Amino acid sequence: MKRSSKNRLMPRHGDLFPDATLFHRIARAVCRAGVLPRKELYEAWETARRVRRRFRGGRVVDLACGHGLLAQIMLILDQTSPLALAVDTHIPKSAATLLAAMSETWPFIGERLYFESRDLGEIDLLPGDVVVSAHACGGLTDMILARAVGARARVAVLPCCHDLETCDTAGLGSWMAPDLAVDAVRAIRLKGAGYEIYTAAIPAVITPKNRLLMGAPASSARRVRWQSASCGRGKTMTKESYSKSALNAMHRASKQALEKAANSN
Repeated sequence: MKRSSKNRLMPRHGDLFPDATLFHRIARAVCRAGVLPRKELYEAWETARRVRRRFRGGRVVDLACGHGLLAQIMLILDQTSPLALAVDTHIPKSAATLLAAMSETWPFIGERLYFESRDLGEIDLLPGDVVVSAHACGGLTDMILARAVGARARVAVLPCCHDLETCDTAGLGSWMAPDLAVDAVRAIRLKGAGYEIYTAAIPAVITPKNRLLMGAPASSARRVRWQSASCGRGKTMTKESYSKSALNAMHRASKQALEKAANSN
């Protein structure tokens, strides 16, 4: 089975994942939904499990989320995360279908995942967040890194579409492949911003754009506490830190985003 295939996984493909492993359970849920390419399943799984080896807890913020599968797997792999935001300027019509299929097996996902159809720059980030993004195109990856650094949040990006006209190679293109130079500059800048950086790669058989860059503020690389002025400095935020009205508002906004996506042309 070709893991890089862009063909959609359908209910009939569930038999390809017969085992009781966590990955096979996730894969069967994706097959039930019938909305995602095989490649996206493997990308999200391989990215999430590498990120969770480094970063535990915290609110998950999946920027340029698409269907939000990465955020959902992040929640499954570490259920101490109180909630996740899945944000994109355009939420796919079928995002609700995937969420329903995943929630059949993991009901808590439907209670903790919130979709927002907004400009990525409008999302307020917090110091203890885990900001993730898989294949945000070109300069969008740089914007996500900058937003995370501005909030002193942990961050993990799987870049793609290296636009050499807008992305900085720092003149390293004669020494290495230009796209590698772009990612090297990103890592150096993250280090210069006071971050501990970690690099990894998902299997190249899934995608050649497989470099995973992760970073955490050096002072919090070993232990990160989710802080918010509304909760008091140094306190660890949980889902209970949100007021009931705030959670209800988030649920309404998420429902509206999914309904708007489902009714869009």
